[in-house]
Amino acid sequence: MGPPRHLSLLPELSTQRVDWPVPFADGIDRLLSFRGRRVAVLASGDPFWFGAGAVIARHLAPEEWRALPGVSCFALAANRLGWRLETTFCTGLHAAPFARLRRHLAPQARFIATLRDGEGPHGLAQYLAAEGFGDSILHMMEALGGPRERITSVAASRLGRDARFDHPLCVAIEVAGQGACLPRSSGIPDDWFDHDGQITKRPVRALTLSALAPRAGEHLWDIGGGSGSIAIEWLLSDPSLRATCVEAQADRADRITGNAAHLGMDRLRVITGRAPEALQGLDRPDAVFIGGGLSLDLLEQLETLAKGARLVANAVTLDSEAILTQAQRRLGGDLMRIDLAQAAPLGKLRGWKAAYPIVQWSVTL
Repeated sequence: MGPPRHLSLLPELSTQRVDWPVPFADGIDRLLSFRGRRVAVLASGDPFWFGAGAVIARHLAPEEWRALPGVSCFALAANRLGWRLETTFCTGLHAAPFARLRRHLAPQARFIATLRDGEGPHGLAQYLAAEGFGDSILHMMEALGGPRERITSVAASRLGRDARFDHPLCVAIEVAGQGACLPRSSGIPDDWFDHDGQITKRPVRALTLSALAPRAGEHLWDIGGGSGSIAIEWLLSDPSLRATCVEAQADRADRITGNAAHLGMDRLRVITGRAPEALQGLDRPDAVFIGGGLSLDLLEQLETLAKGARLVANAVTLDSEAILTQAQRRLGGDLMRIDLAQAAPLGKLRGWKAAYPIVQWSVTL
């Protein structure tokens, strides 16, 4: 079994040949129908690096399969260009949005990515140009390692619509341009997020993420998401992290989804609803942030729903501050008051303009 392009490379054989259908998932049942027979599935390169291997193995017992990997398209591409593979970001864009690249876009960065089809380079070039990186050099690599191998290099902004490319296809990217680069530290500038004023501002966000202390593989509940800035930065800190954002207002929930998509964090799950009702049935969290909708009832529910999780809650009003003070007296944890001021015009001179103080409570439930 395999795609027609793979089967066409085989010599004359007496064995049965079966085309793997499109979409890919439709081929799994056909493969499983051959149980008890010797079947070879053809796949490009290393099937367990952005390939079909893990999907197929999930449906089979360990003793039912073995893999004979070839050289991956990433290794072939790096060797064609003379790039150090260990310092090159490799990813699969054949089933993912181009925005997955956003956090990595910076001059002199290098990527190698698989693409879905021959239209992929045009979409990628348009995306890079729109983000201010149209000067990036794209190396389109068709059918690497095969008799149809072809490499075409051109700046993203100069890729014409009449250019044609054939699958299988990957692209190597040398990033160049004047586009904005996403900081790697916590507390990225507020203007990376679309918001209606309901956003945890940059300095407070940095302190909040420090208190949440994300660790590999963990899951965050962001309650009262606003713009989604906390959940999105949580996800930006490591690709193994998960996050669920709960927001009562539908327009804000849509805005959170848009912010996540723009920054390549489309794995953020957004739920429109009010806590604690909307929390029922969610995967248990390792950390919880309350940015809105704080109440004694919510805290009491979280003691059961999120037992053992690290909780961080920010309060701006006297009412919510009183709730945190009462909760800290009962459950312990740390209370911190954050006072911030920025220089601002004061007549012809300048003075300090204070923001509302914020009280932050952090505790392990």
